[in-house]
Amino acid sequence: MLKCFACAEKGEMNNNEMCLLLGATGSGKSLLLKRLQVLSLHGSCEVGSPPPTLPTVGTNLTDLTLKKKKVTVRELGGCMGPIWPSYFTDCFSLIFVVDSSNIAQISSSCILLLSVLSAEPLCRASVLILFNKRDIPCIMSLVEIKSLFRIDDIIASAPQSITTKEVSASSGQGLQEVLSWLESVTIK
Repeated sequence: MLKCFACAEKGEMNNNEMCLLLGATGSGKSLLLKRLQVLSLHGSCEVGSPPPTLPTVGTNLTDLTLKKKKVTVRELGGCMGPIWPSYFTDCFSLIFVVDSSNIAQISSSCILLLSVLSAEPLCRASVLILFNKRDIPCIMSLVEIKSLFRIDDIIASAPQSITTKEVSASSGQGLQEVLSWLESVTIK
């Protein structure tokens, strides 16, 4: 079971509107963030052709305009996993992206997520797990991928509120639901 010892002692988190965007290298975080920015600016369901992206080395900060306020999303490159914890303070929400077309990466993504969920500063953060690249033909169904990822066990043992969605950053499938989730978890 995941433990969060700081929750009982610290009380409420700082009211900072920072959302972290994490996931293994190549999971589609950069494209997802670009697509979310277009949707939040234009409010359109049409996202157009996928823009070119490069693997993020470092961090990207992007402001998303929601109905109630702006939220800053900080994307951290997958290669930065060892130093992710230095960015956990004052984070109100977390989006974790899983490349559901890369079966070899599912287990390592699960381990990454478990280490993130057990971090004390994130004990009260709302968490959205995105199974990305659902438009790519895959040898496993989403049910099989979630089973391999052990999503039911993660949700049962984590102190955080966890939501899962399937998306395609490339086609735009499910991205409006991601913005709706962000809107629903922003601090009022």
